[in-house]
Amino acid sequence: MVEADNSPSKPNSENPVVLVLGGTTIAFLIATIVLAVQKNNLSAESSSAALEVPMSNVPDNKFYDIASIFSLGDNKCDGTNPKFDNVDCIHVPGPQAGANVTKGYVGGLETDVEPNLKNYWQTAMCPVNVHWHLGTEHYSVGEYDENGNGPHGNVGLEPESGDAESYHDGHTEGVKDFANMTDDEVDSRFLAAEDHEVRGGFRCHHYDENDEKFTKPYEWKHCVHMEVGETYEVHWPHSAAGACGTVDQYQTPFYDGVFCNLDLETFSTLGPQDIASAVGVQAQIFTIVNDESYFYPDLIRGWIVDEQENMGQDVAYYTGSTTGTSRNNDICSAYTPITWQVDRKCHMISASSFDKLCYDMKLQRDDMSKDLHAHGSRELVKDSLVANNQARQLHEHEPVTGGDESELTAEQLRHLRTYGHYHKSSDHQEWY
Repeated sequence: MVEADNSPSKPNSENPVVLVLGGTTIAFLIATIVLAVQKNNLSAESSSAALEVPMSNVPDNKFYDIASIFSLGDNKCDGTNPKFDNVDCIHVPGPQAGANVTKGYVGGLETDVEPNLKNYWQTAMCPVNVHWHLGTEHYSVGEYDENGNGPHGNVGLEPESGDAESYHDGHTEGVKDFANMTDDEVDSRFLAAEDHEVRGGFRCHHYDENDEKFTKPYEWKHCVHMEVGETYEVHWPHSAAGACGTVDQYQTPFYDGVFCNLDLETFSTLGPQDIASAVGVQAQIFTIVNDESYFYPDLIRGWIVDEQENMGQDVAYYTGSTTGTSRNNDICSAYTPITWQVDRKCHMISASSFDKLCYDMKLQRDDMSKDLHAHGSRELVKDSLVANNQARQLHEHEPVTGGDESELTAEQLRHLRTYGHYHKSSDHQEWY
């Protein structure tokens, strides 16, 4: 009789088949973990590499050597520029620009014409061009003045003179004189010259040679001979006679856009106030930085209005003329009076914002290539040629208070009182 084996059975783990299967499973698990780790490392490296690829807010389209992307056809504005000659300032053709727009300054030329105080988009006007000047043609104490700076320095104010009539602010020694040249001649000379020299105006106070965003070069794709760290005054001419809302709206030269739907016979019937109410310029001043956090994508439409960034908020209004280095305090523009709306503050803006603007300019029907670079700045207009109708629109949150003088240095006060008329803001109830 065989006795039953009541001893415990051997554990399955000692079974050879189980051992083989268990070992294989563990090997697969280890291999899977290793592969997962390697994949994660590769993904991290790929992400890191992707982040290192420079991104751009500006289209990189390469334009062929053509004047316009549109099919050739009649440009209704072409040649409408009346080409008025500059005149001797002695004959006082009308108030001139660019002027001192410091709060409290009033020009010395009596006029009964009032600037257009409305937003241009609230009128029949539309932008007909955009261009800019090296440095500023206007002057705003503490924002863009003789104490500003840039990669190539600044212009200064002349020493005090007993003869205000001969005063030439913003004069730069050693810079070529463009006063006897037309605007087209100045542009042609600029494009042909090796140094691309134009007369620079005043600079803003933002520039810092120790801050990379003011010194790091930017690879320009569309604008010509522009520079990071420099100050530029941008102008948007507007006109009620422009080809608003059509492919012919933007024109170079801007005079074609201003006079597009206005023949000389009709123009001759207009009074000075009619012109100042129907033609105007927005002016906004920028220091270019190589920093995408200052990117604004749509400069071609007009100046930037941003209450949080104080852009387009402190605006000076007056009537003046067209500008540029073919005019100075001896030779004046005959295109006057027109409304000027000038932002008193200087703002930082990315180089890519300008490059995007130049890209958009290349997309217009008219050839705007002569406005893809900075134009020269007219010297600051002397007091006797500046209209006395300066106005400043107050916002509801701004109280009317005195104390303007505390913002100015003794030298700046002397300058305003010697060559202009200085008024405290408390002397005015709503506009000053």
